Amino acid sequence: MATWLKNPLAILADNSDGGIVVEGTNIVELVPAGMRPTSRAASDLEIFDASQHVLLPGLINTHHHFYQTLTRACPPALNKPLFPWLQALYPIWAKLSPEMMASASKLALVELLLSGCTTAADHHYLFPAGIGDAIDIQVEQARELGIRVTLTRGSMSLGEDQGGLPPQSTVQDEQIILDDSARLIKAYHENGPDAMIQIALAPCSPFSVSTELMKASAVLARQHGVRLHTHLAETHDETAFCEQMFGLRPLDYLEHVGWLSNDVWLAHGIHFDDSEIKRLGAAGTGIAHCPSSNMVLSSGICRTLELEAAGSPVGLGVDGSASNDGSNMIQEVRQAMLLGRLRYDADEMTHQSAFRIATEGSAKCLGRDDVGKLAVGKKADLALFSLTEPRFSGAGDPLAALLLCGAHQADHVMVGGRWRVTNGVVEDLDMAKLLSEHSALAKELIS
Repeated sequence: MATWLKNPLAILADNSDGGIVVEGTNIVELVPAGMRPTSRAASDLEIFDASQHVLLPGLINTHHHFYQTLTRACPPALNKPLFPWLQALYPIWAKLSPEMMASASKLALVELLLSGCTTAADHHYLFPAGIGDAIDIQVEQARELGIRVTLTRGSMSLGEDQGGLPPQSTVQDEQIILDDSARLIKAYHENGPDAMIQIALAPCSPFSVSTELMKASAVLARQHGVRLHTHLAETHDETAFCEQMFGLRPLDYLEHVGWLSNDVWLAHGIHFDDSEIKRLGAAGTGIAHCPSSNMVLSSGICRTLELEAAGSPVGLGVDGSASNDGSNMIQEVRQAMLLGRLRYDADEMTHQSAFRIATEGSAKCLGRDDVGKLAVGKKADLALFSLTEPRFSGAGDPLAALLLCGAHQADHVMVGGRWRVTNGVVEDLDMAKLLSEHSALAKELIS
């Protein structure tokens, strides 16, 4: 049967105050206020009473590091900017095991689902001995939980011995990286609007991979029709590194290796000047805005609205749970709005602007036109939030209240027409067992 999500308290879609109708994996009708669905007879409809819920398209996370859920608020890394923070954590992360990778990935995905996220991109670039199948492990966890993912096969090949930042124990041979990238695309990448698992290629950053690997990854990705992702322009230290190592600013380096293109999205994208923003917009290169991480690591403020105006898709990312230190998408939407208001006027960075970045903008970054919006023909990926907690008492505008009053958990989440969260509980999950296992593995990793 089709399901009518009836008369929501508020909805992030025009002319649909009567709700939406879902059939199979798709949205098949938007219902105006006071109307009934016309696409199905009443006897063919299951009704979900949404009158106490705010209905959103599923939030889309464009940048994360699932494994970092094991090192939140990690004492050696506290109160440090990016480069010293990484140098404190690399030796810890080098001890990752397959069991740790599985638990960390599952916990990150559970957090995301509970916060209204239905599509998540992860950037995994660490493959120490014993976890060469890290992406395979992530695929298994995503399939078990029923969430859409873009899993990026990251890489590091430029260790300290070659002038890079990471220790040698965390880097890989470049041919091994390329061979495994091709294997993962062939094994898991799905095309088309029903895709649940997609693969992208993601050399970590200018300070951890060679120029040759950047170029070869671009060639391989385009041969197979998958997207490209990397960190860029996150800190002034990175700019200085690129100028010293390559004689180029980060964006010039990106263009030099063939990455200034509309099949690329970049994490952070903070330190671009006016002319660089125009070049990014002309190329259609996307930016994953990570406000909490940028604040924790004192990296700076992304010029989101200028990038959008220039033509760059701008999406939202929670980034790693060691620089956030959480995986909560609805809270990240709030952070995007609040941090944006330190750069833009309140009537420019509105709550609608922040929602747009976390939905339609994020979908564009991932190259998807089937998610990110409540519209006929789009996938039935959605999140419902109630306003029954004390924090919402007295709120006038329900959509604005989700951000201004600080919503933190969805009541119900649907992915492709399937309920994955019901009454605040992830379907088919033993949460107590997961938390116990994850906590024990985190202690083992940092010991």
